[in-house]
Amino acid sequence: MGLFDTLSGGLKDVLQQGGAAAMPAMMSALLAKTQLGGLQGLVTTLQQGGLNAQVASWLSNGENLTITANQLRAALGNDKVQELARHAGLPVDDMLKLMAEHLPAAVDTASPNGALQD
Repeated sequence: MGLFDTLSGGLKDVLQQGGAAAMPAMMSALLAKTQLGGLQGLVTTLQQGGLNAQVASWLSNGENLTITANQLRAALGNDKVQELARHAGLPVDDMLKLMAEHLPAAVDTASPNGALQD
């Protein structure tokens, strides 16, 4: 079982129990092991990769726009996607699917005032 399997299961448990506040920390733990350096690094990379509208919706108080695995793949680039999958211990497609599912809520939770919290 890879780290992201554990994190994914943990994320689902957290969501079911209403503890969405723990999601950013769980994602950051995985991201910290990569060149992205954390949730802020991922958000910046996504903005630079053309997903500014999605990221802006996650940082705002309104509804979160969705993101697809293909959008993540295109914005991050192959090297970063491969690195994330390697650290997660998951196939690339599975890792991207989980990120697409949980990233909007994680960023939203980590940015209660419109900016990511440390």
